[in-house]
Amino acid sequence: MADQSTPQAPAEESASTTRNGAFSRRRLLGTAGATGLALGVAGGAAGYAAAPSGDSTDGAAPLTSLGSTEVMFHGKHQPGITTPLQARGHLVAFDLAAGAGRKEAAALLRRWSATAGRLMAGEETAHGDTDVARDAGPSSLTVTFGFGHSFFARTGLEKQRPVALDPLPDFSSDHLDKARSNGDLWVQIGANDALVAFHALRALQKDAGSAARVRWQMNGFNRSPGATSQVRTTRNLMGQIDGTRNPKPSESDFDMRIFVPEGGDAAWMAGGSYAVVRRIRMLLDDWEKLSVKAQENVIGRRKSDGAPLSGGTETSAMDLEKTGADGKPVVPVDAHARITRPDQNGGAAMLRRPFSFHDGFDADGVPDAGLLFICWQADPLRGFVTVQRKLDRGDALSAFIRHESSGLFAVPGGAAEGEYVGQRLLEG
Repeated sequence: MADQSTPQAPAEESASTTRNGAFSRRRLLGTAGATGLALGVAGGAAGYAAAPSGDSTDGAAPLTSLGSTEVMFHGKHQPGITTPLQARGHLVAFDLAAGAGRKEAAALLRRWSATAGRLMAGEETAHGDTDVARDAGPSSLTVTFGFGHSFFARTGLEKQRPVALDPLPDFSSDHLDKARSNGDLWVQIGANDALVAFHALRALQKDAGSAARVRWQMNGFNRSPGATSQVRTTRNLMGQIDGTRNPKPSESDFDMRIFVPEGGDAAWMAGGSYAVVRRIRMLLDDWEKLSVKAQENVIGRRKSDGAPLSGGTETSAMDLEKTGADGKPVVPVDAHARITRPDQNGGAAMLRRPFSFHDGFDADGVPDAGLLFICWQADPLRGFVTVQRKLDRGDALSAFIRHESSGLFAVPGGAAEGEYVGQRLLEG
């Protein structure tokens, strides 16, 4: 869990539409698209559209800003990468069915892209909508698609597989369940409403039909927008502010670090990114036995406000040379936030965009909870692998976490209008 935070991205206003003379989910936004004011809060995790006036001719109460926020499906990059953290998330991996190849994969991505575009716009699916999200707005829904290492052999596209998709090395903190790792195809779903997120999950699973089957699926959550008096960096299940030093889109080198440039070894990946996905179990019973001071020494930051132990506020630069009365560094040499700093890893950086998870308790009453770690980078060897190798050599946090599943996926650039995600690979 690197010491980085989620970037700010602007909210998109939603347009209202009708189909066959009936009100669509987007139409239920009332006057939000006409009168809503999009607000971007600097340094925060969400952008909000102001609530509509409430004047509705069909008797339906207008949506609040939580439901009305829409993220665009089409664009240079896929949604769900720089999108602000969402309250609900589903991660699901699929394997192509026996006998399915490039043709079936292309048809599947075409179906998935069409469904994702409709749902993200607050519309129903084209066929057999389940009504799970009836009356809800888009709720910042995003759907993101990626390809695993095995996808390319299954589709006869081995020559198009990028070098950056080579399998991750083994790490000492790995206790990986192969059944819950990797996969031919990966889908990330995020939304600020649980039913909207589930609706998308169910629709995409139905769209898979006979072409692909679910390999594994995980559910996550974050704090809901508006749950705090002001927008703040999120906290993880250890109670720590998590993500202070995330690279931000406003930084001049952001695109270079996060997105694949034109002219790479895989031209179809231009504008895309690589996602490392890890299910990280937090050993919360052990963690919560520590004093707050001990927890802060493990992380290297104050628990109350995320400020570095060397002083200042959450965003203050960490003074790695500062020592205490005992002559020891006030930020311990094995503190997580110290080890993960880009300037301690040759400039390596990744955009972290995780969800927390809680999947109940084991037979001993120990919580099965932790972090669905998702990080984005232009090159995982220079990003995730560099930092994780450093953590392997002496991170104080390692005693309190366990990596239980893993995946690396190539996430192509966004689809233009009239295209589907991955079209440049599958039809190139």
